[in-house]
Amino acid sequence: MTPTSESPLSRADAAARLLSAKVPRPPSVALILGSGLSGVVESIRPEFETSTAHLLGTASASVAGHSGKVIIGTLFGVRLLVFLGRIHLYEGHPPEEQTLPVLLSARLGAGILLLTNASGGISPDMAPGDLMVISDQINMTGKTVLLPGTSARPGSLDVYDGRLAERLHRAAVATGVRVRRGIYAGGLGPSYETAAEIKMLRRLGADAVGMSTVLEALAGRALGMRVAGISVITNLATGISTGRLSHEEVTAGAAAAGGNLTRMLQEFLRDLPATP
Repeated sequence: MTPTSESPLSRADAAARLLSAKVPRPPSVALILGSGLSGVVESIRPEFETSTAHLLGTASASVAGHSGKVIIGTLFGVRLLVFLGRIHLYEGHPPEEQTLPVLLSARLGAGILLLTNASGGISPDMAPGDLMVISDQINMTGKTVLLPGTSARPGSLDVYDGRLAERLHRAAVATGVRVRRGIYAGGLGPSYETAAEIKMLRRLGADAVGMSTVLEALAGRALGMRVAGISVITNLATGISTGRLSHEEVTAGAAAAGGNLTRMLQEFLRDLPATP
């Protein structure tokens, strides 16, 4: 497919028909990987691969660390629909474009949406290299998303599934990965927050901050999916860190923590088929 003016629902339906014809067995888990986290897919046996832009008629991802690919495959018997990277609001895309992969995942029947991102640590309990299981979120984008086929107001729902969060935490402990739980604040970007903004976010209860995830989580929940999220703490936020932040630092930090994230997700998926 090429970029089009067709509605998100019609594009998601067309992509779902195409994928269903290519790979008859539907995915049960959709996974969206953030900056520099594509190493997670190395252990997945792929059955079909294409670009998200071609499949959904969206713009190509333009940010380093986001390859813009979509893969269907299996790991430990779990059928996965994996998006390597995402497009961002700050690239000029509307919320309906950013959340189109979530809509496609729901149309294919995936019941679980697992979101990952690279983020800056705000809480004093966070250190670079930590993984944070998201317990709740603060939407600082100034945007929301109204999806076709949904009646619920996304912001009125408990977004993150507590049982999935507990399973992720257990998976991290079982694999010896340092893990925390906390609240994720998602902003519009692309600039990093000022020290004053970080101070404000800390007072609001945020433990980590990034530039993605919040709208995808709202969309998934509104579509009836069970949502879980993991933030990879790649750096300390402005005002906590004494250095100057850069996207290169973020992607390098994500790559360094990628092995921990991979082990944690593998353990999470290993027992998923037998667990409600």
